Amino acid sequence: MNKKLLTACVLSGALLFVATANAEEEKSYLSGFSDRASQGFANTTTGFIELPKNVINISSESNVFVGSTWGVLRGTFEAVGRTVVGVAELITSPIPTDPYVTPPYVWNRFSEDTRYFGQHLPGYWTTYGPDDGE
Repeated sequence: MNKKLLTACVLSGALLFVATANAEEEKSYLSGFSDRASQGFANTTTGFIELPKNVINISSESNVFVGSTWGVLRGTFEAVGRTVVGVAELITSPIPTDPYVTPPYVWNRFSEDTRYFGQHLPGYWTTYGPDDGE
């Protein structure tokens, strides 16, 4: 086995067991990595659920016509956004960062609109719950 490859494997393996320097939560690097990887995989594969989610939420807040027009448009935008963010979460899962999307899974807090990077997107028909960092 190549000596450089062995060294890289040993150093990469050691990084998996190093605890992050987060004073607020004592979460290990490995559990943070697995959380981000599972969120990335779930958001990549289930991003399309944003379409019916937005149609249902906007229809219940205003009416069926608005839900079937604006809800479809915003749902398509949110589905693409969640899928792209899911891919980014998968790629950057080894790097400990703040969450990219809230709620972390499309089925969490289903009546709440999705926000990316902690930012509220502009729009008249939006409902945001508490940003509890889930």
